[in-house]
Amino acid sequence: MKRILFSVCFFTLFFSCNSDDDTTNNSVTTPEAGFYALTVGNSWEYRYYDYNSSSNSFEASTITESVSIVSTEEIEGETYFKFRYFTTGNDVNSPNYPTNGESFRYFREDSGNLINDRNDIIFLRENHEERLIDSFNTSLLQYLRLAENSYNVTTAAGTFDALDMELYARDQDGNQYPGISHYYYADGIGLVLNTSTFLSTAQHFLERRLESYTLVN
Repeated sequence: MKRILFSVCFFTLFFSCNSDDDTTNNSVTTPEAGFYALTVGNSWEYRYYDYNSSSNSFEASTITESVSIVSTEEIEGETYFKFRYFTTGNDVNSPNYPTNGESFRYFREDSGNLINDRNDIIFLRENHEERLIDSFNTSLLQYLRLAENSYNVTTAAGTFDALDMELYARDQDGNQYPGISHYYYADGIGLVLNTSTFLSTAQHFLERRLESYTLVN
């Protein structure tokens, strides 16, 4: 159980943004787009990076993910943004990455938080309180928490002042496991970096980094 993988299987998602010399609009995001840059036409490009224990560094993989907002859709009286995901490079179908091909997901902002069409919290922004989100037979309790401090995150897309949401677990006695996965979001841009780890290991083994982005308006 302690080798349970955090992050990739958890939410494997979203968006991030930054600039691409040919296509990116570097102007300030419009107020309507908000913190998460929820505007039809926005798009983001990600690449996965693997940890090399010999060099203690992360190396670029062949796996990339294109994310774009293609439309809005009404679901049970709420307006959601429809996101298209397209993954390439996972030719060996590694379970640590999303599978190749196209998929769609739905997200909206609610009380400052990003949620999906099942009302799962994708990013927690409004307070720093620990929030229980799932349990496995009551012996493994999964939590989200917004870190107190913001962080400067640098990727190929640039340097961002980002909020950090932590994903971690406790056992039934309340003891926290060493592994913590992180989701870094920048205001008006979205997800710029997320990490994946195992419960028993503090060192994360995978990063999903923003490579470029395009913002409309």
